[in-house]
Order: sequence, then structure tokens, then C-alpha cells
Amino acid sequence: MSESLATVSYIGATILFILSLGGLSNPESSRRGNLYGMIGMTIAVLATIFGPRVTMAGIPWIIGAMVVGGSVGLYAARKVQMTQMPELVALMHSLVGLAACLVGFANYIDPAAAAHLTSAEKAIHEMEIYIGILIGAVTFSGSIIAFGKLSGKIGGKPLLLPARHWMNLLGLLIVIYSGWQFLHSASVNAGMLPLTVMTVIALLFGIHMVMAIGGADMPVVVSMLNSYSGWAAAATGFMLSNDLLIVTGALVGSSGAILSYIMCRAMNRHFISVIAGGFGTGTGGGTPAAANGDAQPAGEVVAVSAVETAELLREARNVIIVPGYGMAVAQAQHTVYEITKHLREKGINVRFGIHPVAGRMPGHMNVLLAEAKVPYDIVFEMDELNADFPNTDVAMVIGANDIVNPAAQDDPNSPIAGMPVLEVWKAKTSIVMKRSMASGYAGVDNPLFYKENNRMLFGDAKKMLDEVFVALKTE
Repeated sequence: MSESLATVSYIGATILFILSLGGLSNPESSRRGNLYGMIGMTIAVLATIFGPRVTMAGIPWIIGAMVVGGSVGLYAARKVQMTQMPELVALMHSLVGLAACLVGFANYIDPAAAAHLTSAEKAIHEMEIYIGILIGAVTFSGSIIAFGKLSGKIGGKPLLLPARHWMNLLGLLIVIYSGWQFLHSASVNAGMLPLTVMTVIALLFGIHMVMAIGGADMPVVVSMLNSYSGWAAAATGFMLSNDLLIVTGALVGSSGAILSYIMCRAMNRHFISVIAGGFGTGTGGGTPAAANGDAQPAGEVVAVSAVETAELLREARNVIIVPGYGMAVAQAQHTVYEITKHLREKGINVRFGIHPVAGRMPGHMNVLLAEAKVPYDIVFEMDELNADFPNTDVAMVIGANDIVNPAAQDDPNSPIAGMPVLEVWKAKTSIVMKRSMASGYAGVDNPLFYKENNRMLFGDAKKMLDEVFVALKTE
């Protein structure tokens, strides 16, 4: 393939990637967006393999790597459940960061990579390597910790080290000094030490950064790491002089940054405060309620059966369903669709309320509902529905906790104070489905459970919803 044909292919792939991002911004066009992305990536890979920069001797190695990677991808597509998607996404981000690190070191060691460069060009090239490895190392270690938190292998509570901000500042100063040493090193051997020092600090920073973030902030972290992985890919493109990789990485990096900013605004959070340590750190304006020991909600919990729940739904005219991670864990979305379909056939107005951080990655609940074929036009964002709860007969919360916690509005000392929540307690009756009275991912107790108009339906969401559906059909 000639240089001009490869360039045209790259331009076509870039256009398809932009169309893909545009399609993914709306649930109804998301399938088309995915298709554009797949076609664009296929064109990009083929243009790279058969482009002028790849020799015939290297093609077997590339094909072998593609077979291994493709096999892993196919296995993941077949075996990984939707509930495991957040941790899978985090793990994929880590691979992008690792690739940026490995490419950076390989590019620095390769004597041919900078042999044709002038002194100024060589300095720019080494700066690209240094920044690329820095971003890649932070992305790699941070994503591994995010994977551990999202999969439950690491606790969701934030780990706050003493003087952690001073530690971060010290690390930054060492990174800057190491960068100066690296750029002024006389040989590859001399530059390897500061490069290694920076890499170790970057890895430690990635671990420290995500460990200090509370569980309820993890969807923002996933979005943030997505942005990091994009910038790592762009840095790799600079190191390899690959224009498509630069553009694609910049698209992913900028879109991830914008999404993180939007999510932080929706949560009434500052992005810097999320990085400094998320929910559960007392950032709400005071000491966490759990630490006070005297802020436990007072009252009694009123349990309800599946039959009683079905009766409440049958008599309602307006119903709002609020899904959470518990619905994903129980794989209850298909039963939720059947109940929704049955109620709508009876003339009951059923809608879904989605919180920006419901689940453990951006759009998690939307994806699950789309998988169950819930109509897009009855799925609404939090801001679109909050004003309707006072006119709602039944608000049904399925496996959600922190996103419906009234303490965010009522308790200034709560760790989630100021976070916008779905105001389900304003409905005539709220029904919360949970396995137990355990606190949510943020580790904060929920006064909603004790309100007079609230009912608790305990048990596995899938099992209990199946019973509700059977009771609804038995009139």
C-alpha cells in the first residue's frame, strides 16, 4: 500500500471514529455508533499492516499478536457478564497504559528511532517519550486498582494516607527533576535511571490516586481513566509518528475528560475533590455520619411481600422505577422489562429514572435496560424526573442505595452532602428492593429506609421480581 493510500485510509478511519462518538452519545444511535467504530478500526489496522512502514518480515508477528488478542477479545465477549463490564473496561484501560509504557521504553532504547533527528528534534522526541510513559504508568496502575475496587477484590472505602497531598507534591517535584535529568542525559544508559525513577513514581501515584477515591465516585474514575488511556494512546502516536493514533487518542482523551466533567457537575462535585479523595472522606462539609456515631437514622423498617408489592403497582397510575447496581448483579433487567410491559398494557404510566452514577461505570444502567429492550422513550435522566415524584404513586428502587439517599440533602455532615439524588421519598409510596439493610457502595446509611411511606422488599432482586410478576398476572 502506498503512502498516499494509507493516508486516505487513516482519514476515512478518523471520520468513522468521529461518527462513532456521535452515535454513542444517544441510546437509539449507539448500535450504529459501535458499527462505525468497528469499521473504522478495521480500516485503520489494515492500513497500518499493509502500509509502507511495515516490512513483510514483520507481518507474521503482527498477525500472531492479532490472533492472540482477538482470541482474548472473543472469549471476553462470550463469557463476561454485563455486571462485569465496569471492571472489564478498567482492565482494558490498564492495557492501553501498559502499551504506552512499553512502546516508550522500546522507542528510547532503539538506536534507529532517533538516529535521523537533529538535536532539537531529538529533545522533542525524548519529551514525547517521557510524557507518554508518565501518562501510561499512571493509567496502568490506576486502572488495575480501579479493576480491583469494581470487582470487589479491593474495598470501596477510600485509603487516606497522612499528608497525602504533600506526598503527591513531592512526587511531582521528583518527576519534574527526573525529566530535566532525562532530557540532559548524554547517553541511553544515563537517561534510563531518571526514566525508571519517574515510571516508579507514576505507578505509585496511579495506585495512590485511585485508592484515595471512595466507592460512590468510581463511575467518575472509570470515565477519568478512559480519558487517561486516550491521552496515553495519543502519546504513543507521537512516539511512533502515527497520525491516526494521535487523532484517535485525542478524541478518546478529550471525550473522556468532557464526560468526567459532566458527571462531576451532575453530582455537584469538583473534579479535583474527586481526585483528592471521593465520597466517604468527609468532603461533604463535616465529619462523616458513621464517624459521629450518633447520626444513625431513627425509626422502624416496614417490610413488604411480593404480593403486596404487586398490589401497590396494580393500583398505581404513575410508577417510576429507579435501577441500581443490585439490579445488574441479580441480572433482573429482563424481569423488570416484563413487569413494565405488563403494567403499560394495563394503562399504567411507567418510567425509569437514571442517576448519572447509577451502577459502576457511566451509562451502566442505560446499557442494561437497552439489553432488556426497555423502550428508550420511557428512560429519563434524574433532572428530567425529580419534579415528578410528588405526583408518583409508586417509586420502585431496585438495588440502588446512595443515589436515593435523602441524607445528601438533609444532613450537611453526611459524606455525600450536596450530591444530587433521585427524590423517591416524595412519591406516595416508595419500595426499596435490597438483599439486606447493608449500606451502599459509599458506606453511608440511608434514612429513606425508615420513612413512613417507604416499604422494604428484601431478597434477591431477580427472585423477588419474578414473584411480583407472577402476582401481577394473577388477578
